[in-house]
Amino acid sequence: MRHAFYLAFFLGTSALVSGAQAATKDSVTIGMALEPPGLDPTMGAAAAIGEVTHYNIFEGLTKIGEDFSVSPLLARSWSFSKDLKTLTFQLQQGVKFQDGQPFTSADVKYSFERDAAKASTNKDKAFFASIQSIDASNPQVVVLKFKAPSFQALYHLGMNTAVIIDAKSAATEATHPVGTGPYTFGTWTKGASLTLNKWDGYRDAAHIAIRHATFRFMSDPAAESAALLAGDIDAFPRFQGVEDVSAFQKDPRFKVTVGGTEGKTIIAINNKQKPLDNLKVRQAIAYAIDRKAIIDGAMNGFGTPIGSHLTPNDPGYIDLTGQYPYDPAKSKALLKAAGVKLPLSLTLTLPPPAYARQGGQIIAAELAKVGINVKIINVEWAQWLSGVFKNKNYDLTVISHVEPLDIGIYANPDYYFQYDNKDYQNIITKMNAAPDLASFKKYIGEAQHKLADDCVNVYLFQLAQITVANAKLQGLWKNGPIFVNDLSAMSWK
Repeated sequence: MRHAFYLAFFLGTSALVSGAQAATKDSVTIGMALEPPGLDPTMGAAAAIGEVTHYNIFEGLTKIGEDFSVSPLLARSWSFSKDLKTLTFQLQQGVKFQDGQPFTSADVKYSFERDAAKASTNKDKAFFASIQSIDASNPQVVVLKFKAPSFQALYHLGMNTAVIIDAKSAATEATHPVGTGPYTFGTWTKGASLTLNKWDGYRDAAHIAIRHATFRFMSDPAAESAALLAGDIDAFPRFQGVEDVSAFQKDPRFKVTVGGTEGKTIIAINNKQKPLDNLKVRQAIAYAIDRKAIIDGAMNGFGTPIGSHLTPNDPGYIDLTGQYPYDPAKSKALLKAAGVKLPLSLTLTLPPPAYARQGGQIIAAELAKVGINVKIINVEWAQWLSGVFKNKNYDLTVISHVEPLDIGIYANPDYYFQYDNKDYQNIITKMNAAPDLASFKKYIGEAQHKLADDCVNVYLFQLAQITVANAKLQGLWKNGPIFVNDLSAMSWK
């Protein structure tokens, strides 16, 4: 496949004939490495759901921009009480759902109460549970009262977990989503592609240039490169073919951007699985891992090392990469001190992304050097969600958590890491109640140190956002504070 890529590149085939006609195009084809397991971002954990639906089909009260800023979306303005416990939103007027139902404060109340319900599978459920009451007595105003000061509320409300849905379509959102956004759901050919169509009833439809969008799913990096060269795909945000980036950068038919994401790429550890419940064993795994070798070998050098569950983009970030430097001798000593009989056998469950599959091979080789033999289990995304995330049936896995400022997930003892620490939970409680940025940074700093001290997981690198696109396609995000493909911002020149 690599030979086919370079053959097409050097022959300069008419691969991008469609690109030559870009000025008249009103459609776009976007490549994605993972297929979403469903289409309701409020009930599913997969980032791929938001890549298709967020800002396209569904909208929230606020919008997180490429520059990490927060701006109004379904809300036109807001105000906080001095104690940061009451947040009042003035809503956009004249907004409708794609099924014709009017959007009002009642929809906000319904959505957030559904997100906080006992049966909810919303990955940001703890945030919605922190809302004490929701006043929707005025159709154009919604008032959220929190149990404690909520410094991060506007950011939480801009994530795909907080999109507003219509009660009448809630039961079928996963298969036939209905929102207030500029695009309606078209067709879904499982395992291949999904289409969206411009909604002419959107409140700002005149400014939407792209009428039809197709998302094509392919997890093989070589196939991604071939599809771009053939013109079958116009853009591939979060491109995985890192070895091919330099070749695309030299080709004037393409534009390549490299930005940052909120992706914390980690070796996740099942903290209740023996002997991984032993701190010394987890520390031994951390000392056995050479971050640079993984970044170079699996990501062709794209990635910034991290030492806890935060990225350098985040407020209050602390560089803790020096706490567990690559030290195989220290790793072996810790395993001996833990009384572990070698070789220690563990499983390493790997989902499809290249950072996991390719990085997992390097991790397995590094662990073998200290006496830890891992059995690699390659799984599809749905299997990872059901086995690792839901049933916690794993020892180790490699995954990138892409939600911004999601360090609070470690305060949930039922989360798949199975980390249950009261001191950490108290830190997060104080962080969530922080009255100002200085206090927030103080507590988020304590949280980072605590995770590193307890070696909950092995923190590898910040995932880069590499986008390869037809040079005539405009409006793609360079940075990815959240994983979205904002079709409303795209156009052809």
